[in-house]
Amino acid sequence: MSRIRGGRAAALAMLTAFTLAVSGCASQEPAAPTGQPAASGGAQTIKEGLKIAFLPKQVNNPYFDASDNKGGKVAVEEFKGVYSQTGPSEASPSAQVSYINTLSQQGTDVIVVSANDKDAICGALQEARTAGAKVVTYDSDTNPSCRDAFINQASAEGIAASQIKLISEAVGPDGGEIAILSATANATNQNAWIEMMKTELAKPENAKLKLVDTVYGDDDDQKSFQETQGLLAKHPNLKGIISPTTVGVAAAARYLSTSEYKGKVQLTGLGTPNQMREYVKNDTVKSFALWNPSDLGYLAAYTGGALASGMITGKEGDKFTAGKLGEYTVGKDGTVLLGDPFEFTKDNIDDFDF
Repeated sequence: MSRIRGGRAAALAMLTAFTLAVSGCASQEPAAPTGQPAASGGAQTIKEGLKIAFLPKQVNNPYFDASDNKGGKVAVEEFKGVYSQTGPSEASPSAQVSYINTLSQQGTDVIVVSANDKDAICGALQEARTAGAKVVTYDSDTNPSCRDAFINQASAEGIAASQIKLISEAVGPDGGEIAILSATANATNQNAWIEMMKTELAKPENAKLKLVDTVYGDDDDQKSFQETQGLLAKHPNLKGIISPTTVGVAAAARYLSTSEYKGKVQLTGLGTPNQMREYVKNDTVKSFALWNPSDLGYLAAYTGGALASGMITGKEGDKFTAGKLGEYTVGKDGTVLLGDPFEFTKDNIDDFDF
């Protein structure tokens, strides 16, 4: 069951095609913020007082501010838990390890983490689980053995198909050279999406698009800006850039908007409406996509609460209710799918505020 909610939930439900393509939806009435029993039995409501900590790839990132503080926090307050957000100022796996260790020592009940590297933080997460914490990954996964559940904003296939569709439409029927501006080289989600984009590009209908380069901005605004400059200098015939990261797509749009390449080199990716509104309205960007990040954090919090309360174990087929988002079913490898990405254009971007 996939859903996306934002400024106008009904509009999203009708219009959604993962997202991203960063994933058909049906609007539902809000459900009571209590869980349903797992198939194997157990607690039916989330325990009060659970300590739930969000550990994003980096703090002070608009995407994670929305997912954690506008989504996760709201959910935790609904089931009367204790919310916190902590993490490094730069997207670094080694930095995440120290935060995981601290949270474990503090007796945190649920650690909700977006992994900068699928392997680097596994040891610390296993120690935290041994100490009693439930681990939920969101946005970017670890190896499945390192956590209890993964909240996937959209399927890799859906996100990739969406991104290739949008850049193809923007570039036009003649196609041409395109490049990818990613986040970190080790980001699990980014790498999965890029591999699926290559699969999409191999299809006959996309034969006129040629991927000539992939670069990494490390989810750093200035580095992403510079990598955009570098791409355009290195590839004078470049027709389009895909940046499936909110930091990267905004930095690339900022560069293109004041350069000679505006209108000549097309840009799409995953971004938030508030970041990208200016660039859509001034015709730097024709369209981009994203799921609602606050819903992602909200679902992650409810999943963690259900795990810590014994309502689910993270096995395939477990069912639980995530507050206003309704009922979800745990899929293969402990994955819970939020839904498909939504396409933002000049015609609809003012309908959303996140």
